[in-house]
Amino acid sequence: MPVHICSQPLDLNAAWRHGLAAEVGAIASFLGVVRDLPEGGLQALELEHYPGMTEAAIQAMIDQAVPRFGLQHAEVWHRVGRLEVGEPIVYVLTASAHRQAALDGCAFLIDYLKTQAPFWKKEHGPAGARWVDAREADDAALARWGIHAGNAT
Repeated sequence: MPVHICSQPLDLNAAWRHGLAAEVGAIASFLGVVRDLPEGGLQALELEHYPGMTEAAIQAMIDQAVPRFGLQHAEVWHRVGRLEVGEPIVYVLTASAHRQAALDGCAFLIDYLKTQAPFWKKEHGPAGARWVDAREADDAALARWGIHAGNAT
């Protein structure tokens, strides 16, 4: 299954091998990690999701990316639960006969994930816990693919 939602640390060594096949000439991947707050002091990032709905939404994204970019393979691993600064949070892998298709497909999926995947993030920091709002920059990144999210307020 190309969508993996996990509460345990990601096994990146095993993950990238999923794209290997004789017809594949390029594998592109993106690894997102939990970063500290600009002012420092992030204690943890907590991610919540709706089981079943989240996987279906991500699968729909993959189903768009594969024919659009001519991918042979695409997978998404995403953590949920409590994560510390520096821990991997998302891993996107795309495989294609050619590098540009793999790179574009990977960029498309991560831009789509940032705005359309049903995850909710809560930052735990020095001032307490707060839910993270959508960002205009993420909507703008998705717009370059001709998709207008309109999530940011």
